Amino acid sequence: MTRSMTGFGRATGALDEESFTVELSAVNHRFFECGVRLPNGWSPLEAPLRDLVRKAVSRGKINVYIRRDPQAATRPCVRLDENMAKQYVDASRQLAHIMKSTEALSLNVLAQLEGVFRQEEPEQDMEALKTALGGALQEALAQFNATRETEGAALAKDMLDSIQAMAEALAAVEERIPELNAAYETRLRERVAELNAEAGIKEDRLALEVALLADKTAVSEEVVRLKAHFDRGRELLTSDAPVGRDLNFLTQEIQREINTLGSKLRDVGVTREVLRMKSDLEKMREQVQNVE
Repeated sequence: MTRSMTGFGRATGALDEESFTVELSAVNHRFFECGVRLPNGWSPLEAPLRDLVRKAVSRGKINVYIRRDPQAATRPCVRLDENMAKQYVDASRQLAHIMKSTEALSLNVLAQLEGVFRQEEPEQDMEALKTALGGALQEALAQFNATRETEGAALAKDMLDSIQAMAEALAAVEERIPELNAAYETRLRERVAELNAEAGIKEDRLALEVALLADKTAVSEEVVRLKAHFDRGRELLTSDAPVGRDLNFLTQEIQREINTLGSKLRDVGVTREVLRMKSDLEKMREQVQNVE
Protein backbone atom coordinates (compact mmCIF):
# COMPACT_ATOMS: atom_id res chain seq x y z
CA MET A 1 0.00 0.00 0.00
CA THR A 2 1.23 3.49 -0.87
CA ARG A 3 2.28 5.46 2.20
CA SER A 4 2.80 9.15 2.64
CA MET A 5 5.89 10.44 4.42
CA THR A 6 3.90 12.48 6.94
CA GLY A 7 2.21 10.95 9.96
CA PHE A 8 1.87 10.86 13.72
CA GLY A 9 1.84 8.14 16.36
CA ARG A 10 1.62 8.13 20.14
CA ALA A 11 1.80 5.43 22.83
CA THR A 12 2.42 5.13 26.55
CA GLY A 13 4.32 2.53 28.55
CA ALA A 14 5.59 1.78 32.02
CA LEU A 15 8.32 -0.11 33.84
CA ASP A 16 7.81 -0.70 37.55
CA GLU A 17 6.81 2.72 38.86
CA GLU A 18 8.28 4.56 35.85
CA SER A 19 5.81 5.63 33.15
CA PHE A 20 6.59 7.34 29.87
CA THR A 21 5.09 8.58 26.59
CA VAL A 22 6.42 7.97 23.08
CA GLU A 23 5.48 10.39 20.29
CA LEU A 24 6.43 9.94 16.65
CA SER A 25 6.03 12.43 13.80
CA ALA A 26 7.48 12.79 10.32
CA VAL A 27 7.73 15.19 7.38
CA ASN A 28 8.92 14.81 3.81
CA HIS A 29 12.60 14.13 3.17
CA ARG A 30 14.55 12.62 0.29
CA PHE A 31 16.29 10.13 2.55
CA PHE A 32 15.83 8.48 5.95
CA GLU A 33 16.64 10.73 8.88
CA CYS A 34 15.63 9.96 12.45
CA GLY A 35 16.16 11.99 15.59
CA VAL A 36 15.46 10.49 19.02
CA ARG A 37 15.06 12.71 22.10
CA LEU A 38 15.37 10.87 25.39
CA PRO A 39 15.32 11.89 29.08
CA ASN A 40 18.62 12.18 30.90
CA GLY A 41 20.15 8.83 31.66
CA TRP A 42 18.39 7.01 28.83
CA SER A 43 20.71 8.09 26.01
CA PRO A 44 22.33 4.61 25.65
CA LEU A 45 19.00 3.44 24.19
CA GLU A 46 19.01 5.95 21.33
CA ALA A 47 20.67 3.66 18.75
CA PRO A 48 18.46 0.56 19.29
CA LEU A 49 15.32 2.71 19.21
CA ARG A 50 16.44 4.34 15.97
CA ASP A 51 17.00 0.87 14.51
CA LEU A 52 13.39 -0.04 15.30
CA VAL A 53 12.19 3.02 13.40
CA ARG A 54 14.51 2.19 10.50
CA LYS A 55 12.88 -1.22 10.12
CA ALA A 56 9.43 0.33 9.83
CA VAL A 57 10.19 3.46 7.77
CA SER A 58 12.33 3.73 4.65
CA ARG A 59 12.19 7.45 3.90
CA GLY A 60 11.31 10.72 5.62
CA LYS A 61 12.49 12.93 8.46
CA ILE A 62 11.25 11.25 11.63
CA ASN A 63 11.26 12.76 15.11
CA VAL A 64 10.89 10.47 18.13
CA TYR A 65 10.22 12.21 21.43
CA ILE A 66 10.16 10.17 24.66
CA ARG A 67 9.30 11.85 27.93
CA ARG A 68 8.95 10.56 31.47
CA ASP A 69 5.79 11.16 33.43
CA PRO A 70 6.87 13.79 35.97
CA GLN A 71 4.35 12.49 38.50
CA ALA A 72 5.51 8.88 38.31
CA ALA A 73 9.18 9.34 37.47
CA THR A 74 11.66 7.83 39.86
CA ARG A 75 13.02 10.60 42.05
CA PRO A 76 16.77 11.13 42.35
CA CYS A 77 18.37 10.26 45.71
CA VAL A 78 20.18 12.89 47.76
CA ARG A 79 23.53 11.69 49.12
CA LEU A 80 25.75 13.28 51.78
CA ASP A 81 29.45 13.34 51.02
CA GLU A 82 30.82 13.00 54.57
CA ASN A 83 34.45 13.34 53.50
CA MET A 84 33.74 16.62 51.70
CA ALA A 85 31.76 17.97 54.67
CA LYS A 86 34.62 17.12 57.08
CA GLN A 87 37.13 18.88 54.85
CA TYR A 88 34.99 22.02 54.91
CA VAL A 89 34.72 21.84 58.71
CA ASP A 90 38.47 21.28 59.19
CA ALA A 91 39.30 24.11 56.82
CA SER A 92 36.91 26.46 58.61
CA ARG A 93 38.51 25.65 61.96
CA GLN A 94 41.97 26.36 60.57
CA LEU A 95 40.69 29.68 59.24
CA ALA A 96 39.12 30.51 62.62
CA HIS A 97 42.42 29.73 64.37
CA ILE A 98 44.37 31.95 61.97
CA MET A 99 41.87 34.78 62.38
CA LYS A 100 41.71 34.21 66.16
CA SER A 101 37.96 33.86 65.92
CA THR A 102 35.60 31.70 67.90
CA GLU A 103 32.99 31.58 65.16
CA ALA A 104 32.37 28.09 63.78
CA LEU A 105 30.98 27.02 60.41
CA SER A 106 27.21 26.80 60.86
CA LEU A 107 25.23 23.80 59.65
CA ASN A 108 23.11 26.00 57.42
CA VAL A 109 26.16 27.39 55.61
CA LEU A 110 27.84 23.99 55.42
CA ALA A 111 24.77 22.42 53.77
CA GLN A 112 24.92 24.99 50.96
CA LEU A 113 28.56 24.44 50.07
CA GLU A 114 29.28 22.69 46.79
CA GLY A 115 29.79 18.95 46.99
CA VAL A 116 28.39 18.41 50.46
CA PHE A 117 25.14 17.05 49.03
CA ARG A 118 24.71 15.51 45.58
CA GLN A 119 21.83 14.00 43.65
CA GLU A 120 22.13 10.50 42.25
CA GLU A 121 19.82 8.86 39.76
CA PRO A 122 18.75 5.42 40.95
CA GLU A 123 20.22 2.63 38.87
CA GLN A 124 17.90 1.19 36.26
CA ASP A 125 17.80 -2.09 34.39
CA MET A 126 18.59 -0.78 30.91
CA GLU A 127 17.69 -4.04 29.18
CA ALA A 128 14.26 -4.06 30.80
CA LEU A 129 13.85 -0.38 29.97
CA LYS A 130 14.85 -1.00 26.35
CA THR A 131 12.20 -3.71 26.10
CA ALA A 132 9.53 -1.46 27.59
CA LEU A 133 10.44 1.52 25.41
CA GLY A 134 10.68 -0.70 22.34
CA GLY A 135 7.19 -2.06 22.94
CA ALA A 136 5.72 1.43 23.26
CA LEU A 137 7.63 2.60 20.19
CA GLN A 138 6.27 -0.33 18.16
CA GLU A 139 2.76 0.63 19.20
CA ALA A 140 3.39 4.25 18.19
CA LEU A 141 4.86 3.07 14.87
CA ALA A 142 1.74 1.00 14.14
CA GLN A 143 -0.42 4.08 14.68
CA PHE A 144 2.05 6.19 12.71
CA ASN A 145 1.97 3.82 9.72
CA ALA A 146 -1.83 3.61 9.86
CA THR A 147 -2.09 7.39 9.41
CA ARG A 148 0.47 7.28 6.62
CA GLU A 149 -1.44 4.54 4.82
CA THR A 150 -4.70 6.50 5.04
CA GLU A 151 -3.07 9.56 3.54
CA GLY A 152 -1.13 7.39 1.08
CA ALA A 153 -4.36 5.84 -0.21
CA ALA A 154 -5.68 9.31 -1.01
CA LEU A 155 -2.40 10.22 -2.74
CA ALA A 156 -2.47 7.00 -4.76
CA LYS A 157 -6.02 7.68 -5.94
CA ASP A 158 -5.08 11.18 -7.09
CA MET A 159 -2.04 9.87 -8.95
CA LEU A 160 -4.00 7.03 -10.57
CA ASP A 161 -6.52 9.64 -11.73
CA SER A 162 -3.65 11.68 -13.22
CA ILE A 163 -2.32 8.60 -15.02
CA GLN A 164 -5.79 7.84 -16.39
CA ALA A 165 -6.17 11.42 -17.61
CA MET A 166 -2.79 11.23 -19.36
CA ALA A 167 -3.73 7.90 -20.93
CA GLU A 168 -6.96 9.40 -22.29
CA ALA A 169 -5.06 12.38 -23.71
CA LEU A 170 -2.57 10.00 -25.32
CA ALA A 171 -5.42 8.00 -26.86
CA ALA A 172 -6.79 11.22 -28.37
CA VAL A 173 -3.35 11.97 -29.85
CA GLU A 174 -3.09 8.43 -31.20
CA GLU A 175 -6.42 8.81 -33.00
CA ARG A 176 -5.11 11.92 -34.73
CA ILE A 177 -1.88 10.37 -35.99
CA PRO A 178 -3.20 8.74 -39.23
CA GLU A 179 -5.00 11.95 -40.18
CA LEU A 180 -1.91 14.02 -39.43
CA ASN A 181 0.35 11.75 -41.46
CA ALA A 182 -2.03 11.92 -44.42
CA ALA A 183 -2.20 15.70 -44.16
CA TYR A 184 1.60 15.95 -43.96
CA GLU A 185 1.99 13.76 -47.02
CA THR A 186 -0.60 15.75 -48.99
CA ARG A 187 1.08 19.05 -48.19
CA LEU A 188 4.48 17.64 -49.08
CA ARG A 189 3.23 16.27 -52.40
CA GLU A 190 1.65 19.60 -53.26
CA ARG A 191 4.84 21.42 -52.48
CA VAL A 192 7.01 18.95 -54.36
CA ALA A 193 4.64 19.11 -57.32
CA GLU A 194 5.19 22.86 -57.45
CA LEU A 195 8.93 22.38 -57.34
CA ASN A 196 8.76 19.53 -59.84
CA ALA A 197 7.07 21.77 -62.33
CA GLU A 198 10.01 24.09 -62.08
CA ALA A 199 12.95 21.73 -61.57
CA GLY A 200 11.73 18.33 -62.72
CA ILE A 201 12.07 16.34 -59.48
CA LYS A 202 11.58 12.64 -60.08
CA GLU A 203 8.93 10.47 -58.41
CA ASP A 204 11.51 8.37 -56.55
CA ARG A 205 12.91 11.53 -54.96
CA LEU A 206 9.39 12.46 -53.95
CA ALA A 207 8.92 9.05 -52.33
CA LEU A 208 12.20 9.50 -50.44
CA GLU A 209 11.16 12.89 -49.11
CA VAL A 210 7.81 11.50 -47.99
CA ALA A 211 9.60 8.63 -46.23
CA LEU A 212 11.94 11.04 -44.47
CA LEU A 213 9.02 13.14 -43.30
CA ALA A 214 7.19 10.07 -42.07
CA ASP A 215 10.27 9.07 -40.07
CA LYS A 216 10.56 12.51 -38.49
CA THR A 217 6.90 12.55 -37.49
CA ALA A 218 6.66 8.89 -36.40
CA VAL A 219 5.70 8.69 -32.74
CA SER A 220 4.83 5.01 -32.42
CA GLU A 221 7.81 4.38 -30.13
CA GLU A 222 6.90 7.28 -27.87
CA VAL A 223 3.28 6.11 -27.69
CA VAL A 224 4.34 2.56 -26.80
CA ARG A 225 6.76 3.77 -24.12
CA LEU A 226 4.19 6.12 -22.59
CA LYS A 227 1.66 3.30 -22.36
CA ALA A 228 4.29 1.12 -20.70
CA HIS A 229 5.12 3.93 -18.24
CA PHE A 230 1.44 4.35 -17.38
CA ASP A 231 1.13 0.62 -16.72
CA ARG A 232 4.24 0.74 -14.55
CA GLY A 233 2.83 3.66 -12.59
CA ARG A 234 -0.39 1.75 -11.88
CA GLU A 235 1.67 -1.26 -10.80
CA LEU A 236 3.78 0.81 -8.40
CA LEU A 237 0.76 2.53 -6.88
CA THR A 238 -0.78 -0.81 -5.95
CA SER A 239 2.47 -2.24 -4.56
CA ASP A 240 3.14 -2.89 -0.87
CA ALA A 241 6.77 -1.78 -1.12
CA PRO A 242 8.05 1.83 -0.74
CA VAL A 243 7.71 3.32 -4.24
CA GLY A 244 8.47 7.02 -3.87
CA ARG A 245 11.89 6.96 -5.54
CA ASP A 246 10.67 4.71 -8.38
CA LEU A 247 7.69 6.98 -9.00
CA ASN A 248 9.92 10.03 -9.04
CA PHE A 249 12.15 8.45 -11.69
CA LEU A 250 9.09 7.32 -13.67
CA THR A 251 7.66 10.83 -13.86
CA GLN A 252 10.95 12.01 -15.36
CA GLU A 253 10.70 9.35 -18.07
CA ILE A 254 7.08 10.27 -18.79
CA GLN A 255 8.08 13.93 -19.07
CA ARG A 256 10.76 13.06 -21.62
CA GLU A 257 8.36 11.10 -23.83
CA ILE A 258 5.65 13.77 -23.68
CA ASN A 259 8.16 16.45 -24.74
CA THR A 260 9.30 14.33 -27.69
CA LEU A 261 5.71 13.67 -28.71
CA GLY A 262 4.89 17.38 -28.68
CA SER A 263 7.98 18.31 -30.69
CA LYS A 264 7.25 15.76 -33.43
CA LEU A 265 3.53 16.38 -33.91
CA ARG A 266 2.97 20.07 -34.53
CA ASP A 267 -0.80 20.29 -34.52
CA VAL A 268 -3.22 22.44 -32.55
CA GLY A 269 -5.26 19.46 -31.39
CA VAL A 270 -2.18 17.47 -30.42
CA THR A 271 -0.68 20.46 -28.61
CA ARG A 272 -3.85 20.77 -26.56
CA GLU A 273 -3.63 17.11 -25.49
CA VAL A 274 0.11 17.37 -24.81
CA LEU A 275 -0.49 20.36 -22.54
CA ARG A 276 -3.20 18.35 -20.80
CA MET A 277 -0.73 15.51 -20.21
CA LYS A 278 1.89 17.93 -18.89
CA SER A 279 -0.62 19.46 -16.48
CA ASP A 280 -1.65 16.07 -15.10
CA LEU A 281 1.98 14.96 -14.90
CA GLU A 282 2.85 18.05 -12.87
CA LYS A 283 0.05 17.22 -10.42
CA MET A 284 1.43 13.72 -10.13
CA ARG A 285 4.98 14.95 -9.57
CA GLU A 286 3.83 17.16 -6.70
CA GLN A 287 2.09 14.20 -5.08
CA VAL A 288 5.09 11.92 -5.56
CA GLN A 289 7.16 14.18 -3.31
CA ASN A 290 4.89 13.11 -0.43
CA VAL A 291 5.23 9.37 -1.03
CA GLU A 292 7.58 7.14 0.96
